[in-house]
Amino acid sequence: MKFADFVCFEAAIPELQARDRDGVMAELVSSLDKAGKLGKGNRKEVIRAVTKRENEASTGMGRGIAVPHVKHKAVKDVVAVIGQCSAGIDFSSLDKQPVYSVILLISPVDNADKHLQAMESIFKHLQHEKFRKFLRQCRSISQIEDLLREADESVFV
Repeated sequence: MKFADFVCFEAAIPELQARDRDGVMAELVSSLDKAGKLGKGNRKEVIRAVTKRENEASTGMGRGIAVPHVKHKAVKDVVAVIGQCSAGIDFSSLDKQPVYSVILLISPVDNADKHLQAMESIFKHLQHEKFRKFLRQCRSISQIEDLLREADESVFV
């Protein structure tokens, strides 16, 4: 699965306004909602679900990256959004370091295969230092989209 198959580029946030974990997740969910990806009236419920999931176990994987994810009935297909924070956010990451890039993934409840495919695609690229470095440097929606489309063409693998 390619990034272009599930990332909502128009919802990307090159510089998040929120400065804490819960605020960042709410901001990303709200951006997806504004882009019409969550169905009418589901924003608050999705924010609660993502926060609940994050409270169970941090998705801060280290190296400046967090990948919060949840399965929710608000979506019919896998959708993701990317947000950047140049100041860094405390996500209780494994390496105890701040998070600069957040990839929020929301998957349908009844399609575990697509969820796993999207997660595999995300982590395949995140294991490459060059990709993480370039992602952190993205300062516009177009830069984020260009980087992910390049990654889809296996530039970093």
